[in-house]
Amino acid sequence: MGRLDGKVAIVSGAARGQGEAEVRMFVHEGAQVVFGDVLDDRGEKVAADLGGAAVYQHLDVTQEGDWDAIAASTIDRFGRVDILINNAGILRVRMLDGHTLDDYMEVININQVGCFLGMRAVTASMKEQRSGVIINTSSTSGFVGTLGLVAYTASKFAVRGMTKVAAMELGHFGIRVNSVHPGGIATEMLNQPEFAGLDQGNAYGGQPIPRIGTPDEVAKMMVFLASDDSSFSTGSEFIIDGGYMTGPVIAGLGGD
Repeated sequence: MGRLDGKVAIVSGAARGQGEAEVRMFVHEGAQVVFGDVLDDRGEKVAADLGGAAVYQHLDVTQEGDWDAIAASTIDRFGRVDILINNAGILRVRMLDGHTLDDYMEVININQVGCFLGMRAVTASMKEQRSGVIINTSSTSGFVGTLGLVAYTASKFAVRGMTKVAAMELGHFGIRVNSVHPGGIATEMLNQPEFAGLDQGNAYGGQPIPRIGTPDEVAKMMVFLASDDSSFSTGSEFIIDGGYMTGPVIAGLGGD
């Protein structure tokens, strides 16, 4: 038996990267999954690869109508929504004095407003069935500032805060809400031109676990939080960062 047998999940931003890994692992664990993205060709390929075990639907997370549509179609098809994974997100590397308002708002609208709209789209049905799990993807940048990431950091702090409010409001309806905070994860987000010169060995080699993480490792955390194994956890932050946030590394001390 899978850990998510009989559960119905919606996953946003799931045509690639962490979202795709989450869809695949949720299906493996027995869930029925409806997932969305704006990368329709890639989303359809993921759905085809899973042989009908997951359903792809176009989803622009900044659009209320798209969220209403995916929530309604999931209920029409499967009768309920048990799990929402707010995974969609973008990153723009801009120093403060070179950051345009349009750039800033693009990040805020996808990472922050999209998370809000997703939670709102499933809340009524989850309250009616008096059960549900919402998992919001934040970041280690939801705890600390990161050079060149003013918009991304602002959005991820906001996701962390919204998660706590939602947990407070929805807990008595049997709905748990938590945030997940990945550190460096090997996805296409790190293929942007701004990261072309990034030495991953140097960037992550000082962590207690001295490497970059994988999308599957994040997906395993999501399965735990979506399952009954985490039945007493809500309003909490779950960090998956190889120990990045444990403290500063001092060159020459410890290690090999």
